[in-house]
Amino acid sequence: MTQLAGGTGLTGPAPAAGGPQVPKPRKGRSRSRKTREENRSGLLLIAPTLIIITVAVVIPILWAVSLAFQDVRLINIRGTGFFGEYTLDNFVDVITSPGFFSALWTTLVYSVCGTALAIGIGLIAALALRTPFRGRSLIRAALLLPYVAPVVAATFVWSTMLNPQFGLVNWFGTTVLGWDDPIAFLSQRSLPVSIFGWEIELPIALITVIFFEAWRSFPFAFLFLTARLAAVPEVLDEAARIDGATPTQRFRHILLPQLIPTIAVLCVLRFIWTFNNFDDIYLLTGGGAGTEVVSVRVFDYLTARGDIGAAAAQALVLAAILAVLVTVYLKLFGREEEVS
Repeated sequence: MTQLAGGTGLTGPAPAAGGPQVPKPRKGRSRSRKTREENRSGLLLIAPTLIIITVAVVIPILWAVSLAFQDVRLINIRGTGFFGEYTLDNFVDVITSPGFFSALWTTLVYSVCGTALAIGIGLIAALALRTPFRGRSLIRAALLLPYVAPVVAATFVWSTMLNPQFGLVNWFGTTVLGWDDPIAFLSQRSLPVSIFGWEIELPIALITVIFFEAWRSFPFAFLFLTARLAAVPEVLDEAARIDGATPTQRFRHILLPQLIPTIAVLCVLRFIWTFNNFDDIYLLTGGGAGTEVVSVRVFDYLTARGDIGAAAAQALVLAAILAVLVTVYLKLFGREEEVS
């Protein structure tokens, strides 16, 4: 007991006050070394993705920006590099060129109307196919055909149906509906229509390409809205039915608040894609009959004129306008979506 109390015996002699002490390992160094190793491993894992993004996305964007500030044409493209004689002449020529603002207005009308119509049709289809019935899966699969079909095949079918000479639509209109003359839906700029005694000039070609865009893209909205409707609790709908709510009231007060965030996301995505859309209009009308959008003008500058610098400048202007519109939309409606 005396030995234990004195610090000797089984526990060994106590170290001298002035003797050498064994240094303890520092936890800070081991942690920092482990963190560096984890960082190196993370960089190695994401290195292939960074390389692909840099080569396929970042460098082409920088190259397009560089071309937009240079006088580059097809004849001197081989001697053009990233750095050259930068100038703003391309942007001045693009903005002051005749038809630019009309093409920009056409692009806005085409994008807004096509997006709204596509989401509206997708919402109606999702609500109509919400209740289970025999053959619902087959109908849902059939509704996806416009979105998955090749755009060349879809535009060929529409061009054939709308042909003023042998198209099915004009045959039905002149034979059944009593049209006086066939309508050139894809080559006629305006169509005079009398409504309640008022003569109105309808931009028939632009309306046709808007309907084609809505028909092509509504399955995308249909998929999103169908998935969101499936997540809505059935208890809410059943409680509203017990309380005697009408279908319109149930949609307005129960389903619509649940669908607003999804519709907002669809509005942003579809507007961006429609604003940059090129192939649909080019294959249907070639940009004629009042359907020239900015993306078609970029293609014409690039191929018909061979002015690569002006085409790149016009593409940058289009991207800047789109960025401003999306930013304004997010500022105005982004906070409401987060709250809801």
